[in-house]
Amino acid sequence: MKLEKQTPALLQTLQLIANPTQFFDSCAAKYGDTFTMRVLGFNSPPVVFFSHPEAISDCFVVPAIELDFQKATQVFKPLFGERSIVLQEGKLHNRQRQLLMPPFHGDRMKSYGENICQITQEITQNWQVDSVISISQVMPDITLQIILQVVFGINPGTRYEKLKKQLTSLLEDITKPWYSSLFFFPPLQKDFGAWSPWGNYLKRREEIDKLIYAEISERRLEKDDLRTDILSLLMSARDDNGQQMTDKELRDQLVSLLLLGYETTAGVLAWLFYLIHSHSTVKEKLREELDSLGECANPESIVQLPYLTAVCQETLRIHPIALICTPRMVKDKVEIAGDKYTSGTILVPSIYLAHRRAETYSEPDKFQPERFLNQKYTAYEYLPFGGGYRGCIGSAFSMYEMKLVLATILSDFKLELVGDRPVKPVRRGITIVPSGGVPMKVKVRS
Repeated sequence: MKLEKQTPALLQTLQLIANPTQFFDSCAAKYGDTFTMRVLGFNSPPVVFFSHPEAISDCFVVPAIELDFQKATQVFKPLFGERSIVLQEGKLHNRQRQLLMPPFHGDRMKSYGENICQITQEITQNWQVDSVISISQVMPDITLQIILQVVFGINPGTRYEKLKKQLTSLLEDITKPWYSSLFFFPPLQKDFGAWSPWGNYLKRREEIDKLIYAEISERRLEKDDLRTDILSLLMSARDDNGQQMTDKELRDQLVSLLLLGYETTAGVLAWLFYLIHSHSTVKEKLREELDSLGECANPESIVQLPYLTAVCQETLRIHPIALICTPRMVKDKVEIAGDKYTSGTILVPSIYLAHRRAETYSEPDKFQPERFLNQKYTAYEYLPFGGGYRGCIGSAFSMYEMKLVLATILSDFKLELVGDRPVKPVRRGITIVPSGGVPMKVKVRS
């Protein structure tokens, strides 16, 4: 393990913000599986990154009582809200996880399938043969509308359009490095009115909150037991004491689900289209599998397809939704893979680096979906949605959504990449997307 002392903490933070994949690749090449940096602003505590399966396993099993998740994730508080599950610990975290998990798993997911396919078809229905579309522009539109209709349960109308417009504008800015830097440096978080960067953010957040709270209030009065959207299910859920989520809890969970499931899923979908269409053998094999369903094609049969699943898994290996797992701060002292860490140290399992270990994956830089058909990896070797008791609650929903959006478009159109310019991973908000927008030409409309 090495501690980078020569580079000032501020510069390390800026390097991570500007080009995170290059930052991780460089550190791994220089220091190996475990390294310590200072990447949380001016007075950053030591942040230890792990990529070895043994170390990641040890991180996941450290009792929650020995870790402080709130201090390690304070950067997200202005975005998600103080009652977000991301910031909760102990009993509060367990309570929220108990309330949030059911809508994202089991039979309840099946009710979302037709809606996801329908939204995808509505957005792509005007694509014409020989027209060029930007995958990186289309995918966020699809994933945002899925969140608004399937998660929020808001049907197209005045509030829907207002929320869509304001969210699109705010999320577009949050994905820009200069804007997202505000959240890493608390001294920049000063409200000097709507003209100042932070004041502008707070004003826009307040306008979005008004729309969300209005929807929650209206829904409480409505009391429609037949609704199956995730917000309605969360509103009807009860914890072990028979208590519901408060309006503030609902708001913070919805915003967290939006921020963690909008641009991230759209980014992976952009990588999927790029990788599939830049590997002709993969494209043809996937088309054959989709065609094999024939008249039996429906959401549930689609998501069970083995090669489609492997293609999504391999894409998530090379380009995971998030580069790291939830950071966790040591309260007193813990031991990870034989090394002891003291109070104030932040532990971070690196998903990105774990997925690129040559010891785990042969030829890790190559796109080979077959590896997931031929081998099963442990939860410490392959962890695209994190793991342990802080793993992503929406992982099953995200995979379900990806498969259906991809399969719907591939079934309706034949596309080809435009140009042969090399694509590089670039930062967009909290995720990494392909450079250039992935322009594609519509060749055939099925």
